[in-house]
Amino acid sequence: MTQDRYAWLEDVEGEASLEWVRARNGERAADLVATDGFADLAARIGAILDSDARIPTPVRRGDLVYNFWTDAEHPRGLWRRTSPESWADDDPEWEVLLDLDALGDAEAENWVWHGAQVLRGGDGAYRRALVSLSRGGADADVVREFDLDTHEFVDDGFSLPESKGGAVWENADTLLVFRDFGPGSMTDSGYPRTVRRWHRDTPLEVAETLISGRAEDMYVGAHHDDTPGFERTLLITRPTFWTSQVQLLTDDGPVPIDVPASAEIDLHREWLSVELREDWTLGETVHAAGSLLLIDFTAFLAGDRDFRTAFAPTESVSLSGSTWTRNHLVLTLLDDVKSRVEVLTPGSGAFSPRPVEGVPAVGTIAVAAVDPLSSDDLWWYETDFCSPTSLSLVELDGSGALVDSRPLKSTPAFFDASGLVAEQHFATSADGTQVPWFLVRRADLEPDGSTPTLLYGYGGFEISLTPTYSGPLGAGWLERGGAYAVANIRGGGEYGPRWHTAALKQHRHRAYADAEAVARDLIARGITSPAHLGVQGGSNGGLLVGNLLVRSPELFGAIVCQVPLLDMLRYRHLLAGASWMAEYGDPDLAQEWEFIRTFSPYHLFDPERTYPPILFTTSTRDDRVHPAHARKMAALMLESGADVTYFENIEGGHGGAATNEQRAFMQALAYTFLAERLGLEQTGPRQARPDAETNL
Repeated sequence: MTQDRYAWLEDVEGEASLEWVRARNGERAADLVATDGFADLAARIGAILDSDARIPTPVRRGDLVYNFWTDAEHPRGLWRRTSPESWADDDPEWEVLLDLDALGDAEAENWVWHGAQVLRGGDGAYRRALVSLSRGGADADVVREFDLDTHEFVDDGFSLPESKGGAVWENADTLLVFRDFGPGSMTDSGYPRTVRRWHRDTPLEVAETLISGRAEDMYVGAHHDDTPGFERTLLITRPTFWTSQVQLLTDDGPVPIDVPASAEIDLHREWLSVELREDWTLGETVHAAGSLLLIDFTAFLAGDRDFRTAFAPTESVSLSGSTWTRNHLVLTLLDDVKSRVEVLTPGSGAFSPRPVEGVPAVGTIAVAAVDPLSSDDLWWYETDFCSPTSLSLVELDGSGALVDSRPLKSTPAFFDASGLVAEQHFATSADGTQVPWFLVRRADLEPDGSTPTLLYGYGGFEISLTPTYSGPLGAGWLERGGAYAVANIRGGGEYGPRWHTAALKQHRHRAYADAEAVARDLIARGITSPAHLGVQGGSNGGLLVGNLLVRSPELFGAIVCQVPLLDMLRYRHLLAGASWMAEYGDPDLAQEWEFIRTFSPYHLFDPERTYPPILFTTSTRDDRVHPAHARKMAALMLESGADVTYFENIEGGHGGAATNEQRAFMQALAYTFLAERLGLEQTGPRQARPDAETNL
């Protein structure tokens, strides 16, 4: 195989690599930043991201509501809490627990919030937390014990150094730790291999090992359920991204939970739920992939396998998610990628789903239990492309019937959506598969192929793309006359596991053929034309658009490729890459490289072909997808004289940005690049409605 002359760019923070990055950042990306309107667009997107009128996402713990918040005055963020009554007000009275900007200044660190685990004490009170902080947004973080009463980190409390992995409370004086313990303690994927029980006031080095995985496993972790009367600890080994072995920790040692390795389980009080990714035959019954099954956990451990079916998929309906309230199991379903919600009430005998009415025709519903320990209330989020996201409190009675739905908060209108319509279409892929896609356009659009159009896709890891309101997209693209399309291609989860597995490994080409089919459908309908059609994707979506670049450059006028995978020969040896071999295959095996090479853009690039302009963005601090993927592909293309714009943010992790200011900059960069290359008017956005102006 030809030697990789750009392998030196894999040295993430090597001086030669960073010198190359600084030079590229100062070229065409700097020219975009200098264009008329860029500063105004970045400022407007920043104002949207920082708006005080956004919904402060609630997390209920006991009698209080917790929230993490960023804005212009607090770019790194505030962790805070208030009463439920105050939270529902227009101007809540917040108790600030931790100011990350002040902490970063005091410690001279660029801390990025990674979350907190609040400990429920035996008396039901919440007094301690484990706070996770990342340097610059990397996946690796530090963990520190925090006192919720004093608002300070606990002197001589639990503290873990920077590492990938995690730690969970087992009780007030014990943690279950799965992190880097030194040589041999991490998998080939760069994740923990062991779970250890660490008691307070003892050295971490002597923590008891509860489970130890193999180097070739992807991940080992733990979970503790502190539900009163149902306390239990689970030990989890993930041999691959799509398989797991879960064990219940008992006084006699770990007891395997005997379900298919590809299934995902959940425990709620007396119930075990099993979500299937493959067909499972029990006796004479075949439970289809995509089903959700329920059984009493104690009976299951005793050998009972008489599962009840909570959900079974159809050709058009799949399970998007599930959440438990105190007494009910609430299912979010996708019916041809449109949301609906059902409520189940498990008990003795059979049970039937109860539909919840009033969902949008082309939109997305997300639900979360307010407090599964004691309440049947739900946080109910509703969103679509053109309507601001709203949050309501939904109350269910003991039978699962809707008692009340009370609107609580709504995102303001961040852009002028008047005259826009959202619709769904289906494209026919190369093998005849019908592929759904959404389109947002002006109602008066002339089908003459002249509309600058942005196509977005992902197509991997069973992740579904559903209609969502985005202020930055509206301000940066839709409001200026652009059309926007979302492709629900195979590899995603829009139709459950079957839609995902249809594009695994040697079948990956199906995802790319699906995206091409949507692009051709956009052109055939007269919405746009190749000169005016752009495509955008990040991470696995970056691999998608990288393949569209080398497979069908004639379809696109511009491409935005963000934090991408592109060198599929080296990916498993770069940072967390080995963890994705169940998705893509192992390039070190000759028989698998034969099909992987057919979707490795770095190896398919032909310097003799003509390619559309492309913008690569990545982050030096991305410790999940190595920045060398973007670096090496950009270098290869630049060598051939291709039209390449490159920008690498120093911070940001896999998200590409660590603060709203950085996010606004990166989004403005992408929209400015696309507008310039696809012919979108550069005169700036049309005047927003008064309510949008007020909220900005």
